[in-house]
Amino acid sequence: MKEYCRSLIIIIFFSFFLIFPVFQAPGITQDKAAKIDELMNLYHEYGQFNGTVLVSEGGKVIYKRGIGLANVEWNIPNEPDTKFRLASITKQFAAMLIMQLVERGKIDLNGKITDYLPDYRKDTGDKVTIHHLLTHTSGIPNYEQEFWADKSRDPLTIEQMVADFCIGNLEFEPGSTHRYSNTGYYLLGVIIEKVTGKPLDQVLRENILEPTGMTNSGLDTDGLVLENRATGYTRNIDGLTEAAYMYIDNAYAAGGMYSTVEDLYLWDKALYTEKLLSKKYKKIMFKPFLNNYAYGWGIRKVQIGDTEDSTLTIGHDGGIMGFSTRILRLVEDKHLIAILSNTVGLGTASVRDITNNIISILYDVPYDLPRKSITEAILKRITEKGVKAGIEMYHEMKEKHTDVYDFRERELNTLGYMLLQRDKTEEAIEIFKQKRQSKFSN
Repeated sequence: MKEYCRSLIIIIFFSFFLIFPVFQAPGITQDKAAKIDELMNLYHEYGQFNGTVLVSEGGKVIYKRGIGLANVEWNIPNEPDTKFRLASITKQFAAMLIMQLVERGKIDLNGKITDYLPDYRKDTGDKVTIHHLLTHTSGIPNYEQEFWADKSRDPLTIEQMVADFCIGNLEFEPGSTHRYSNTGYYLLGVIIEKVTGKPLDQVLRENILEPTGMTNSGLDTDGLVLENRATGYTRNIDGLTEAAYMYIDNAYAAGGMYSTVEDLYLWDKALYTEKLLSKKYKKIMFKPFLNNYAYGWGIRKVQIGDTEDSTLTIGHDGGIMGFSTRILRLVEDKHLIAILSNTVGLGTASVRDITNNIISILYDVPYDLPRKSITEAILKRITEKGVKAGIEMYHEMKEKHTDVYDFRERELNTLGYMLLQRDKTEEAIEIFKQKRQSKFSN
C-alpha cells in the first residue's frame, strides 16, 4: 500500500509540472499574437501595410496572416499562401546553391570569374573571386544604377545582360570595399548554370525547394501563370496604381524569386539542420565580412526595443516594383519574422520598422504603435494651396496631434523627394529647410 501511495504521489507530482506549462504558455503566446495582430491592423488601417506576415517563436508559428488585398481589381484578399516576388531575398538562395557546389568540389570560393566563365572580360574576371561576388566586394558596378531607368522592361537574354551590364571597369580593388551589387549575384546565377549544365530554376528546385518542401516558391519568369499570385502596387497622392512593369527574368539570381511566408518558414527551419548544407559549410556561409555581410545574408546584433539588450539576427531585405520584403532570423532563440508586402510608395511603413516592433513584442518590451503618416496630408495641401500652406499645416498638426501622426525626420525627407519627383524643386527645398530646422529644434 505504501508503495502504491508513493507511486501515486510521484505521478501527481510530475503531472503537475507537465500540465502547468500547458496552461501558461498558450496564454503568453496568445497575448503576443494579439499584440502583433493589433499592430498589423493599425498599419493596415493607416494605409501603411498590405501583404502577409508570419512570426515564429522558438521555431513554432505564433502568428500567420494575410492582410489587405492581393488583387485590388478583383477584391482578392492576401492569404498566408499568397505568392509574392521576393526581390533581393533571392540572394540567400543563390548563395546556398553556390555553397552546395563548393561542398561538392565543383566551385572554389577563391576561384576567379574567368575560371567558370572563360569568355568573361579578362582584366576584371581574373581579379574577382566567387567570394568577392558573394560578399558584394567585387568592385564590379551595380547594373541597377543604369539599368532600371530604361532597360528593365527589355526582354534581354542572359548573354545580353552579361555583355551589356555585367562587365565594366572596376570601381575599387576587389576585396577592399563593400558596395552592394546586384551584378555580382546575377553573375553567380550564370556560374551556377555553367557549372551544373542546368537552368537556374531547375537547380534551385532540385537542390533547395524540393528537399525543403517549398512547393509555393520558384524562379519567376515573364508570362508565368501562378495561382495565388499577388499583384504589386504603388501608392501615390492619387491612390493606388499597378507597379511599373519589368521583365522579371532580368532580376534572375539577384532578385527574381517568388515565395510565400509559409515557405520562408520552411526555409528557416531547414537552415537549422544539415539537410541542405553541412555544419562546416554553413559556418562559412554565415561568417560576416565587410559591412557585416556574409554570403547572401546580413549578420547583425539588433537592439531589443529601447533596452540595452540585443540579439543576433541573420536577415535580408528586398525591394522590386510593387513589392517590399524582409526575412529576419533571430537565431539565438530560433525566432523568425517574415514580411511580404505588395504595396509600396506614399505613406507605406518600412518593413524594418514593422520588424523592430515585432521584435519588441517577442521579447516583452515596450514598443510604439504606428501613427499616421504626415506625408500624404501635407503633400495634398501643398499641391492644392502651395508650400507655405503645407508648412503651416505641418506645424499645426505637430502642435495638436503628436499622438496621432508620425513626425519623424524621415517623413519630411520622403515628402521632399516626392516633390522633387513631381518637378516641384522650390517646394522641395523649402521642405528640406524645414527638416533641417526640425532636426535642430528637437
